[in-house]
Amino acid sequence: MTEAGEGPLRILVTNDDGIHAPGLKVLESIARRLAEDVWVVAPETNQSGASHSLTLSRPLRIRRVSKRHFAVDGTPTDCVLLALQRIVEGPVTLLLSGVNQGSNLGEDVTYSGTVAAAMEATVLGVPAIAISQACRNGHPVKWRTAETHAPGILRRLWAVSWPEGVLININFPDRLAQSVRGVRVTRQGKHKVGDALVERIDPRGQPYYWIGALRREEEWPEGTDLAAIASGYISITPVHLDLTHHQSLTFLRKMFQDDTESDRH
Repeated sequence: MTEAGEGPLRILVTNDDGIHAPGLKVLESIARRLAEDVWVVAPETNQSGASHSLTLSRPLRIRRVSKRHFAVDGTPTDCVLLALQRIVEGPVTLLLSGVNQGSNLGEDVTYSGTVAAAMEATVLGVPAIAISQACRNGHPVKWRTAETHAPGILRRLWAVSWPEGVLININFPDRLAQSVRGVRVTRQGKHKVGDALVERIDPRGQPYYWIGALRREEEWPEGTDLAAIASGYISITPVHLDLTHHQSLTFLRKMFQDDTESDRH
């Protein structure tokens, strides 16, 4: 892996909203302010909520859209895997995923295809940053906010190294660019439990369900990504791929120590 800040940048841009998503065009514009060598490999269709899933039950196809622009009929994870191993000419030094239409905060990171693309790059040894723009349903997305503030943040992040197995998750608040209050480095928060389920009846009288809007706004603990966005700040969260709860290791090892010793005898 190329160390951060060393050598010319070759940036891979991807997302989970699809090859024609407006946020992808915004992110490509941001990437071109950082490097000349930019490649775009994104899903053929919207893959929001795909999480870190691979397509294993069918073959994948790559469609060349234009020079250094490709669409893959699979998930964001598929896109990154194919981009790094088949599509991009030469090693990628940085992956940018987004700009997602809607925030990826709290436990959203476990569902998010945007974050999953950054996870796959991290697994494959490429520094990765997921970028999302908070917005409200029925209101115009303030793409200009991410477009204005992201380049400076990305330059600062690229100037330093972050630990192996760590990706950076950036969320921009639902505010005009000039109204952003600043930047906060945050920990992952936790939403109110449960999503809204919307029940409807189809023309044959059978019920069907949509997973509706996310949890309503409430007070979030200080220092979390949720609190930062709610207060009008940009949130930067380092996300570690190691999901082990290390504080439980000693307790569980002690619990099963007798079983282990019995197996030896």
